[in-house]
Amino acid sequence: MASMVSRSTLLRFIAVPTLAVPLAGCGVPLSTHWQGYPANSKAESQDAPSATAEPTGPDCAKVKCVALTFDDGPGPHTEALLDILDEHNAKATFFLIGKDVAKHPEIVRDELARGHEIGNHTWSHQDLAKISPAAAQRELQEGREAIEKATGAAPTVMRPPYGTITESLKKAQTVPVALWSDDTLDWKTRDAKKTIKAAQSVKPGSIVLMHDIHKSTIDAMPKILEDLDSQGYHFVTVSDLVGKPNPGVGYKTGQQPPTKD
Repeated sequence: MASMVSRSTLLRFIAVPTLAVPLAGCGVPLSTHWQGYPANSKAESQDAPSATAEPTGPDCAKVKCVALTFDDGPGPHTEALLDILDEHNAKATFFLIGKDVAKHPEIVRDELARGHEIGNHTWSHQDLAKISPAAAQRELQEGREAIEKATGAAPTVMRPPYGTITESLKKAQTVPVALWSDDTLDWKTRDAKKTIKAAQSVKPGSIVLMHDIHKSTIDAMPKILEDLDSQGYHFVTVSDLVGKPNPGVGYKTGQQPPTKD
């Protein structure tokens, strides 16, 4: 399937289920900050093709980086967002709903072809901490399979809806669990100006939560990207921000350059 992802980073790990503890909007930041976890070999044991590419972006331990993430797509505004990201040479991570992947596989292939990271966000956006373990596993498996069918490759990260997942399910994941440090509340305000203002809290190593299903978010993106670019930020995927994320571990921040005294 390499021909379908010629401009992509391709995927490093493989996807299955994840985490627990709620926050707001689509999920809640939970678990640990980046601590230099080594890669874990169990991430390469699934049945779908996986890639073990080295990080392709800047060294986020030396320069200012931020991971912009978008949940709940693909949707009618996703292609417009991809064009905006291209204009700023920005890479992002998309956490996809399986049932919508099945409706719009061409958008998912385009996300991957443009070099973005693909994450599993379950089949139908159910709260994994509130359903049975078997149902939670099914949600994650069906979400992963939809992505694999659309792209020929497995997702490299996962994010539980609402940021909630049981500890046992989190530890069972064969891919890293991506949470967030900065919730723009775009899902709540649906206001481009408020989303822009919320993004002003970004710091080196931030993982920013947004949703590409809202037009107001897409309207806010040019200004957010311009502002962060003027501050010297590099826009990278979650995996590149963290460095070598460990399967079964939840991350809400990534690497950052040392501060100057």
